[in-house]
Amino acid sequence: MTRTGEPVSLTGLAGAQGGVVLTAQALAGGWDRRQLNRCLLGDGWTRIGRGIWAEPGRAVDGVTLLWANQLAHPHLVVSHTAAAVLHDIETCTERVEFTEPRSRRPTVHGGVLHRLPLGADEITTVGGLTVTTVARTMADLLRAGPRDEALVAVESAVSRRPGRGPQAGRRESCTTLGEIALAVESGAALQGARAAREWLAMADPKAGSPAETIARLRMNDAGLYPESQVVLITPAGRRVFPDFLFRERGLAVEIEGYQWHGSRSQHQRDTVRFNEVLACPEVRRLLRFTASDVYRRPGVMIRDIRGALAHLSGGQPVS
Repeated sequence: MTRTGEPVSLTGLAGAQGGVVLTAQALAGGWDRRQLNRCLLGDGWTRIGRGIWAEPGRAVDGVTLLWANQLAHPHLVVSHTAAAVLHDIETCTERVEFTEPRSRRPTVHGGVLHRLPLGADEITTVGGLTVTTVARTMADLLRAGPRDEALVAVESAVSRRPGRGPQAGRRESCTTLGEIALAVESGAALQGARAAREWLAMADPKAGSPAETIARLRMNDAGLYPESQVVLITPAGRRVFPDFLFRERGLAVEIEGYQWHGSRSQHQRDTVRFNEVLACPEVRRLLRFTASDVYRRPGVMIRDIRGALAHLSGGQPVS
């Protein structure tokens, strides 16, 4: 109860914990059960689960569900994709996921529960929530798969990327490939460890966006292995970094689109950069693909790249 003897403020309590209140917290704070029920129902609180409420007007989104579950079961640790999002790491999907280091299996509302061992040094706090560390999170994603989703997150974690929100700017890398490798090896006995090692060896810290990661993987799967983010010098002396370069045949490949580069103004600057790339003596031809091409039409992208490589080599087919 408050110093005046009044019950604890539900809105104040919710404001300190992601907009969520437990019935047990309110009762411990001086509320009468009947009075509490009238308040929760009358004021429009949303029932998430038994004894778990979201404040009026709050959407029950992923973050709200993370708070709800962890308040109800404090031993749960946010992990996998959910932890990556909290660490400001790009992912292909967003899921509510927890790891349970104990033997019990509590009910998780709107999410997935993993039962895995966790060391004290593999747990941290982000925004008031208990979360797996970045390195452990990446190791979990690599062990769980699928490959493409795991590598999108890993390459985002080990490189500088745009932060969340229009005014966020760029964030620094969150971890290193070496730290992730150590986290993978610390769980060498866990299921998926072998695949995790193989996939981690494919990671490229030079990747600049999820679309670039997926584009490179599609090319590699097709037997095409370009260099990434090569430094080229324009005739005017400016440095440019094409996304991919097949140096021997002079083919540069760019993955464009303001969706992945932050804004329309950045998209305009990228267009200028494309022209500068084409002016470099190492580049004989430039192909440009959108993120939509990469995700929805990868076969067309590979066909066009093979065709360009064959043309640049005098019509010889590309294996």
